[in-house]
Amino acid sequence: MTTLRLGSRGSQLALFQARLVAQRLQTVAGPACEIVVIKTSGDRLQDAPLSEIGGKRLFVKEIEDALLTGDIDLAVHSSKDMPAVLPEGLEVGAVLEREDPRDALVLPATGSDPRTSTGVRPRIGTGSVRRIAQLQKRFPGAQFLNVRGNLDTRLRKLDAGEYDLLVLAAAGLRRLGFGARISVSVPLDECVPAPGQGIIAIEIRAGDRTTHEAVARVNDADASDALAAERALVTALGGGCQMPIGAIAQPVAGSGLELLAVVASLDGARIIRYKKVGPRTNAGALGRDVAEQLLQQGAADILREARQNEPLFPKPESLRLT
Repeated sequence: MTTLRLGSRGSQLALFQARLVAQRLQTVAGPACEIVVIKTSGDRLQDAPLSEIGGKRLFVKEIEDALLTGDIDLAVHSSKDMPAVLPEGLEVGAVLEREDPRDALVLPATGSDPRTSTGVRPRIGTGSVRRIAQLQKRFPGAQFLNVRGNLDTRLRKLDAGEYDLLVLAAAGLRRLGFGARISVSVPLDECVPAPGQGIIAIEIRAGDRTTHEAVARVNDADASDALAAERALVTALGGGCQMPIGAIAQPVAGSGLELLAVVASLDGARIIRYKKVGPRTNAGALGRDVAEQLLQQGAADILREARQNEPLFPKPESLRLT
């Protein structure tokens, strides 16, 4: 094989990630990559909250379909966009090292901290129920509004005054050179990030030994173990991409892995946390163990209510196909 067909969305961040994977493969004397841009349902539904259109799965469906039919050889995703259970016949072949996994608060280019405003409900742009649930305490009384579009679009809306504050993944900001726009990096224990946040995943067909051998050379073991634990936790909780679940696994001294997870009610009134250290050699079991502890503390009730109360999620003014 002289060239691999690499499937990617066409957004600025997606293409950056695709090119980074292609560059890494070239660095280890792997095959060259031809990037194939695939427009997904999530890209076409630009103004709809993810909770209304089926969650983040819509950002990968068409790409995974192309992978299954053999139109591409591998796909590159932000791993937090991938479903907890992959379609039969697909697997994560490798991941790159994790970028900053924290959420970031971004103020307008010329603006003040909304927490210092008096008599005004700050308008906070985010479509993530996980962020809303955890940030209610930091911003009591805030108005959380849906925001979609690529990073440039979101920042432009912020600077134009449509929002007082955005909550974004620090990883995307840093990767695209917008690290200076981060006003505050939210501590991991204050807003536990989305499972997989900051990790670039390479998806391949199960049984494709040639592609697997090529991408395995760029795999980062720390990020791979962390992702295995976080995805196992989400699967055991029965949660989807648009559920108020946070999880972050980090290596600890020796050969251990620490997993911190949270399940929060949409209003932030109930937050269940659990943290455990386990062996890196069995990251999946660690994820399942932490999920079991959360369920024993009442996480199932919170997740059930979240599924039944989608009207509480941020709504757009209109639904527009682009």
